[in-house]
Amino acid sequence: MNLSNLKPAQGSTKTRKRIGRGSGSGLGGTSTRGHKGAKSRSGYSKKIGFEGGQMPLQRRIPKYRFKNINRVEYKAINLTTLQELAEKANLQKIDIAALKAAGFINKNQLVKILANGTLTTKIDVEAHAFSKAAEEAIQSVGGNVVKL
Repeated sequence: MNLSNLKPAQGSTKTRKRIGRGSGSGLGGTSTRGHKGAKSRSGYSKKIGFEGGQMPLQRRIPKYRFKNINRVEYKAINLTTLQELAEKANLQKIDIAALKAAGFINKNQLVKILANGTLTTKIDVEAHAFSKAAEEAIQSVGGNVVKL
């Protein structure tokens, strides 16, 4: 064996289709493109999302719903959670940093305190929003409410 008689292994290579090289090749004439129509022409490229004249998906879907771009989304935290956190960590003031440290919120989330449950400990609560009932419950125990 030497460089002059090297060849690839049997069956590892195929000869490529030579399209459009006359009718004798069997691949001349329409050159495997079928008859007429846009897809048979040179320079044809289908628009992304084109569905043959049917209303395309990206134009059908937005017709169903409305999404308010001004919506502010809060992470809801109940009074029971605040009570448990105050007892467990022995805190008199619960703020955003304390909630992050306890793992209740991520760094970018806004917090709203809701009135589910009861509060027995006097605590000062710092959050972005409060429900009226939660605000009253915190103040009735003697705590303070601070809106950020």
